Amino acid sequence: MADQDRNRPNSRPERGSGGRSGGSGRPNSGGRPGGRTGGSRRDDRDAKPARPAWQERVANNPDQAYTKPKAPPIPDEITSFDLPTPLRVQLKTLTEENAEQVARHLAMVRILIDQDPALALEHAKSAASRAGRIAFIRETLGVTAYTAGDYSLALRELLAHRRATGSQDQLPLIVDSERGLERPQKALDEGRSVDRNSLEPSVRVNLAIAMSGARLDLGQNDLALAELEIRELDPARVFDYSVPLFWAYSDTLEVLGRDSEAKRWADLAVRAEKALNPEATGDQEAISVIEEIEIPLRRDEQRELDEKREGFERPRQQQREEPTADLASDEQPVIELDFGDGRPSTRKPRNEERGPRRG
Repeated sequence: MADQDRNRPNSRPERGSGGRSGGSGRPNSGGRPGGRTGGSRRDDRDAKPARPAWQERVANNPDQAYTKPKAPPIPDEITSFDLPTPLRVQLKTLTEENAEQVARHLAMVRILIDQDPALALEHAKSAASRAGRIAFIRETLGVTAYTAGDYSLALRELLAHRRATGSQDQLPLIVDSERGLERPQKALDEGRSVDRNSLEPSVRVNLAIAMSGARLDLGQNDLALAELEIRELDPARVFDYSVPLFWAYSDTLEVLGRDSEAKRWADLAVRAEKALNPEATGDQEAISVIEEIEIPLRRDEQRELDEKREGFERPRQQQREEPTADLASDEQPVIELDFGDGRPSTRKPRNEERGPRRG
């Protein structure tokens, strides 16, 4: 019977009769652990209740004590409405109070990510501790950790986000995090595991820059330049992603000792950056057209404009109608044919009423 008690989970073997009056070595009343064994009622009242063995191990091991880190403070003026609406909608699965705190931490991440990446990372960790199962929060934590230089955490979170969503948008950061961990060959393997034609142009450009950096880490300078020679490397067409691509191409050319070409691409990068981000300097003010908006006219202005257009279109319409009137007359023009042997011939055009012409 003692052997059976010893195998019982979360229980302690019953004591036998060795040295205690009333002990019989049998299970307690009803076979329940912690019952009376025949001792005095006073002893039972004074004795502390028995604890399972696993609880005693945890209580006696100070190394297993866990203290949750305190969340960084948030200014009172920061509310959940400082987070964009599409992101707040994804927090609907949380309780109202929890969603409010997570949104405020994420808002602080967006504010601090460029000024103080380390503090932004603390806010991102606090948000993840409250809602770590939401995919975009794992992505936010990964991107913030990458910005703060914690490449191990960044890699873990970005891989978790990719597994949850199947998105390859953060593949360039995954590759660059492998570089940050001094694993350039693994970075190349990660970048080659995806069809680049399936990526968005901006993602493809960032991936090419990261892959080129991994080639430079391995001393493969010529291949580093080849990684950047993608269809987006077009000096005639400039987009948001063109500036970092031009700079990366210029830097790689400089590494290869091709200084004149490197200077040319550096100049292109500067010009592209000025075109995308014009700065007003005195009288020479650059104007960027964001969207064309048609301003409605008043009735009298619209009437006057219509009359001008009508007067301009009438002569052109008459010119188009005059040849049509001639062709509609009964007198059909005669077409002269020359067969080249001095035999002139004439015929009238085919009657168009027979059917439509072949296009």
